[in-house]
Amino acid sequence: MAIAIKTVNLTKRYGTLVALSNLNLEIEEGDCFGFIGPNGAGKSTTIKILATLLQPTWGEARICDYVVGFESRQIRPLIGYVPDYFGAYEDMVVKEYLEFFAAAYNIHGAAREKVVGDVLTLTDLSYKADAPVDGLSRGMKQRLSIARVLLHDPKVLLLDEPAGNLDPRARIEMRELLKALRRMGKTILISSHILPELQDLCNKVGIIEQGDLKYAGPWVDIVRKARLGTIVQIGLSSNASLAAQLLREDANVSTVEEKPEFI
Repeated sequence: MAIAIKTVNLTKRYGTLVALSNLNLEIEEGDCFGFIGPNGAGKSTTIKILATLLQPTWGEARICDYVVGFESRQIRPLIGYVPDYFGAYEDMVVKEYLEFFAAAYNIHGAAREKVVGDVLTLTDLSYKADAPVDGLSRGMKQRLSIARVLLHDPKVLLLDEPAGNLDPRARIEMRELLKALRRMGKTILISSHILPELQDLCNKVGIIEQGDLKYAGPWVDIVRKARLGTIVQIGLSSNASLAAQLLREDANVSTVEEKPEFI
């Protein structure tokens, strides 16, 4: 599988403050990668560098094998970046807002009309096409942000806490939208400070704290490492020692303790 996102010793300093320290990360095409960490851990810094909005102090970042900085012009058509805040242009209606950005991507005429309609349908905002942007709920604004970055059909989506400050219903709607994007084959990097929030969405996860990457790999591995385990008591009428030995040979059993007969 081709690598969609790669960083090598990626570091960002602000004077003596180290926001990101020697980040080494690989995300394959089609992955949905959950980037987990507390506020100030370095998640947004990483995403902004990958989005070509911020230059690293040293190290390298690549999107689809293009180097951030040297080849940012080639990278920008390949990515869609959704920040953790909505942004400007709230004096437009929804359809006008999307048409404005489609024009910025040189999408015109019938093609623009079609792509705007398609992303409105995908994000379930068709019924809000003529509604003022500033009148939308936060959840709808977040979906509109995703609709905006889908206009040019990017390969890689960089989402900075898209479910932040959303109510429970809006969180569910956002999760279902992201699942649909993953089924479309998009590579998704999504940050959050809540681990369970991404459990049924991401196939891989990275945990970052104070700029240091503590873990990166398949979701099932971190769940296995974090699991405390289940204690099972088994009563046998005979051959207790043999049963204990067989259990010790099972890779899924961590400890076997023989106790006197219990009722």
